[in-house]
Amino acid sequence: MKILQIAATVNVGSTGRIAEQIGQKVIQNSGESTIAYGRYEGSSKSNKIKIGNKFEQAQHLILTRIFDKHGFGSVKGTNIFIEKIKVLNPDIIHLHNLHGYYINVQILFNYLITSKKPVIWTLHDCWAYTGHCCHYTRFECEKWKTQCFKCPLSNYYPQSLFIDNSFVNYRLKRELFTSVEDLTLVPVSDWLANELSHSFLKSKRIYPIHNGVDTNKFQYADPSSLIEKHQLWGKKIILGVANPWSDLKGLKDFIALSYLAEKDHQIILIGLTENQIKDLPKNIIGITKLSDPKDLAKYYSLADVFVNPSIAESFGLVTVEAMACGTPVVGYNVTATPELVKPGTGYIVKKGDIQSLFEKISLILKNGKLNYQENCRSNVLNFYDIEKQFDKYIKLYLEKLEK
Repeated sequence: MKILQIAATVNVGSTGRIAEQIGQKVIQNSGESTIAYGRYEGSSKSNKIKIGNKFEQAQHLILTRIFDKHGFGSVKGTNIFIEKIKVLNPDIIHLHNLHGYYINVQILFNYLITSKKPVIWTLHDCWAYTGHCCHYTRFECEKWKTQCFKCPLSNYYPQSLFIDNSFVNYRLKRELFTSVEDLTLVPVSDWLANELSHSFLKSKRIYPIHNGVDTNKFQYADPSSLIEKHQLWGKKIILGVANPWSDLKGLKDFIALSYLAEKDHQIILIGLTENQIKDLPKNIIGITKLSDPKDLAKYYSLADVFVNPSIAESFGLVTVEAMACGTPVVGYNVTATPELVKPGTGYIVKKGDIQSLFEKISLILKNGKLNYQENCRSNVLNFYDIEKQFDKYIKLYLEKLEK
């Protein structure tokens, strides 16, 4: 099988790494894997195709900022890329995030519609079925179910500073995306699958595949060196991880938690910018992004409890990574987090209820991490192991090829 994936990045960031790992699965199954990308690239075992260039990305950014036409720039780069697809002639085209200032979805989908090739689209967020935003939970907006207009999130990524074009964007996307005859949508969580069933894409096949983690890389790792490094003797560790951190991911909630924390508690946040670290309360240790899974596994293993106060989790990879290392989780009852935190692995509380959040954190600290450790690890091995999850993509590819 010859598979072409299209993603904003290759082997960089969570989505880029997922594309790379799927490509490796294809190669292991004697297939040919190519990843086309627009922004950043890491090393890859797949063949790589670069879409566009930095100058065109800058133009696309300006088009977005002024006219709110994200996804409708990058004309030249996309036309050149389409010609490369024709030469490559893949059996299946697998889409990931198409936002990111690198591809023109109108040109791409006009080709997909006429080519009649099977298309699989892994949805890592909500952008595919809205007129503007990637996540609408911040304002609990439901316009996407019928028709976007006067977008309350126009000032958020992909940010538009002047014009709200969400009404037109919504109609264009609906016309383009629903016109692909053989389109299978792969939401990465049950929550996202349910949202899709209320969108203009509901007539298409919806085939959920959860993201997975490498349980060999993410498992308990001796954290004694970190205790020494941060002088954490006798401390109970409350950990949060995001990239990037924002109010949407719960940064303000962690700051509010810091005022409730007791003397023997230590909050550690990973993935912050240097400027964010400067503004933290004294009882929060701030750390910039960690790219090496070994380093992350040590911090997950160090933590007594992992807290995810995000209100926009299409899946929640960091939550699963923490559980893979045996660390229980406390999170909010919104988006995909509740489906990850199964009985015996942690607790779910009402969105924004800082007091309840702290009470469940305190309960875990009182009960002890050991009471949750085995359930957390088993949960990941049973439901979110990367080999099991990505085997489902191979199964889906083979099904398409057989047809």
